Amino acid sequence: MKQTSTETELTAEKKSAFSSMPDAFVILFMVIVLATVLTYVLPAGYFQTEQVVKQVNGEQVTRTLIKQDSFQFVDDANASASQAPLFATGDKVGTFNYAFEGLVSGNKYGSAVGVVAFILVVGGAFGIVMQTGAINNGILALIDKTKSADMVMIPLFFVLFSLGGAIFGMGEEAIAFCIILVPLMVALGYDAVTGVLITYVATQIGFATSWMNPFSVAIAQGIADVPLLSGQGFRVALWCVFTAIGLGFTLWYAYGVKANPERSYSISSNHFFKKQQQQIESQFDKLDALILLVFFSGIIWVIWGVTQHAYYIPEIASQFFTIGVVAGFVAWIGKRMSANEVSNAFQQGAKDLLPAALIVGMAKGIVLVLGGDEVTSPSVLNTILFYSSNAIGETSSYVNATAMLMFQAVFNFFVASGSGQAAITMPLMAPLADLVGITRQTAVLAFQLGDGLSNIIIPTSASLIGCLGVARIDWSVWFKFVWRFFLLLIAVAVVAMCIAVAISF
Repeated sequence: MKQTSTETELTAEKKSAFSSMPDAFVILFMVIVLATVLTYVLPAGYFQTEQVVKQVNGEQVTRTLIKQDSFQFVDDANASASQAPLFATGDKVGTFNYAFEGLVSGNKYGSAVGVVAFILVVGGAFGIVMQTGAINNGILALIDKTKSADMVMIPLFFVLFSLGGAIFGMGEEAIAFCIILVPLMVALGYDAVTGVLITYVATQIGFATSWMNPFSVAIAQGIADVPLLSGQGFRVALWCVFTAIGLGFTLWYAYGVKANPERSYSISSNHFFKKQQQQIESQFDKLDALILLVFFSGIIWVIWGVTQHAYYIPEIASQFFTIGVVAGFVAWIGKRMSANEVSNAFQQGAKDLLPAALIVGMAKGIVLVLGGDEVTSPSVLNTILFYSSNAIGETSSYVNATAMLMFQAVFNFFVASGSGQAAITMPLMAPLADLVGITRQTAVLAFQLGDGLSNIIIPTSASLIGCLGVARIDWSVWFKFVWRFFLLLIAVAVVAMCIAVAISF
């Protein structure tokens, strides 16, 4: 049977993607093997912590910080306990335990089981919303009425999402908007990658250059004994520069794809969304309007919860589930879907994001094989942290600042949480900055840029994997697309660090 041109394109894309680099699961397994080897090469170590009382916004706050010069290696008698076997029983984690142990680790508030549940519940909720057809009907109606407004949409959305990342640390919330904007970008003649760029990537650029994000810069400054929300002028300037660079790259790529669709890195995803839209007769009615009202009211509810009440993974997941159930109920009342069809849509939506959930769990397994991320418990990860911090400071201030940036970017692979990474690394980086002639404010900046920018490429970022899952883009394909842009952002970040050193920021 002769293949159609579309089938030929999809086959070519699949061969290209998998011949150029391994699948995300293969990459994670390679890292697991490396982590296992490191447990036999490096001794495990641990830090001591202390309770420190600080004044934050006029109130006394108690923080648990790592004591300076408190790192110790385990004694020889316990050295073998940190070595990861191929298979382990009980509480120990071996190489082939990483998948299960990673998936069930943690609690509902974070990695990995909480994030895995979050991805599956949110995926199911969006499956219901998409199956109602209201999103696609609304997109087609919007395009029909706005015509050439797409010239304004990309810059507007990119700036808004970057502001969201800068002001309240928008991350997981981008998944919700991907469900709308990815199909919209495809319908406008762009592609699924463009949808991820204007949502998730924009939020992380804002996150990395934030001047007021309470979940990253405020925590890091508090630990480093830097006045909260200080240094806003320089950070706002960086936000403008990085946002302009990100927007320029997005426009260059998006218009290139529109002029030549073969340049797209997401041909199979584009085909999927176009096929969905072709199956719909654009008849936007009152039922569509009501379902969209439910959806957007729910998004406003999510943003309100995050900004006003610090809602986190359990609450946000429950909010999205509520949105899906209410949208399904409206579609059932309007006789667009049966109750069983609503149930099937939820199941299919969860299935679509199952690979993303598995990646998050398996990535957590890497940290567990290395001994975990608890600084007071012996682990090889603590040893890596200790050696890395000691390696910084042996050269000039400019090189030291750059090394801090690179360290934070790499460490984010293991602890893909802004507040978590700040709690682990800043107690070491802040006093180290004093020793090597760098201001603590600059050390905080290194944490921000390294943490935020690396979120656009690491497979351990639940938000990234969730957005890619919604956009139906494999992480290996995304890496092939984004690595050059990531290096550009890191290069600009290095320049920013050097300027910070020069002006004693």
